[in-house]
Amino acid sequence: MSRLYLALVHYPVVNRKGEVIASALTNLDLHDIARAAKTFGVQAYFVVTPVDDQRVFAERIVAHWTTGPGAELVPDRRRALELVRVTGSVAEAVDTITAIEGERPLVVATCARPQPAVIDCKALRAVIAGGRACLLMFGTAWGLAPAAITGADRVLEPIAGDSDYNHLAVRSAAAIVLDRLLGDNYSGR
Repeated sequence: MSRLYLALVHYPVVNRKGEVIASALTNLDLHDIARAAKTFGVQAYFVVTPVDDQRVFAERIVAHWTTGPGAELVPDRRRALELVRVTGSVAEAVDTITAIEGERPLVVATCARPQPAVIDCKALRAVIAGGRACLLMFGTAWGLAPAAITGADRVLEPIAGDSDYNHLAVRSAAAIVLDRLLGDNYSGR
């Protein structure tokens, strides 16, 4: 397994007007990203929200599938959702990873817009293959807030399609990026 960790950040993110907000947690993002994380051998998947009610909601979903009736009903879902860690901040996730790994992880933000300090998938794949602990942050709503991006050590190159439209669902973006970073068939550009 790699030393890659994921974070789905619900704060600080921006809305369509560029205002910093806390976005709502969705059941689909929780399930689908956990399943992709398990498929690609991610160590843990942090769901980050400072909103108490949202953390309780996430923990209820996880408990249903890991220790509740869903655990026996769909064991594969249980295995994926066991990766989920609900935290109140990115800093808390970084501290948890640091305690587990014995070193601060390389924190990598994702963004659909071009940014400075970009690392491409091929280079980040090499960092991960080299054994460095990494936290890869995905933003909900309209993406990570500028403070989250500038607070990261690097920003991953944007996913580029074949059109001028670029607004993937976060669970789709996470699956694409995980395949590029950890998949057997990705050779880079």
